[in-house]
Amino acid sequence: MNGMIQNRNVFLDKIANRLGRDRKTIVKRPEWAYHPQDEVLKNATQDELVDVLKEQCKNIHTDFVITNTAKLSDSLKEVVNRYGGGPVITWKDERFDQYGLTKLMKEEWPQDGVDLHVWNYTKKEENIEKANVANVGITISDITLAESGTAVLFSSKDKGRTVSFLPATSIIIIPKSSIVPRMTQAARIIREKVKSGEQVASCINFITGPSNSADIEMILVVGVHGPIKATYIVVEDL
Repeated sequence: MNGMIQNRNVFLDKIANRLGRDRKTIVKRPEWAYHPQDEVLKNATQDELVDVLKEQCKNIHTDFVITNTAKLSDSLKEVVNRYGGGPVITWKDERFDQYGLTKLMKEEWPQDGVDLHVWNYTKKEENIEKANVANVGITISDITLAESGTAVLFSSKDKGRTVSFLPATSIIIIPKSSIVPRMTQAARIIREKVKSGEQVASCINFITGPSNSADIEMILVVGVHGPIKATYIVVEDL
């Protein structure tokens, strides 16, 4: 049964009355004379945004790898090996096939003894258990913020959010075209998706490198409540 809002108008009328004015029923979006949020990296090229992201990765304790589609499989395999191999968990995402990773995931890793679990929404508890014991979680960024080094991940039934949270290490594949200057553009992209009627993920995660925290003495500790290490692999698009 859908929830119902009761006595809303009476409540809002009472507040407006206490404020000494009529209640507004239509709110017009203000037209601002200045838009400083749009000025950051305003004229940056895609290559320049990659450079900004690379530099920011140094600040967020995240390894940075740049490759192309032909070499992505080797680059991904190398990073996983550097992290100590499996178990590995990934989303069920057709982009893995589009980027030529099918052979690696379905043939090479099984032959090398790397345990791979692909998210399956019908196996709810098993997915969580696999993510909890996984050494590596592999996801793909939907939008990437160069200024802060943030990957934006849209969750879905095939893209569980715990794939990027529970494993000891995280690898996020960054399509080069997904890189935008900052949060301003990400919010605008999401808003336009909603306005156009596109189904938008109910859970959108903004992830900036490995987990970290600082206490009152400002002592930074990396890997407190999530991945201890993270790597972004920027890949030239198809």
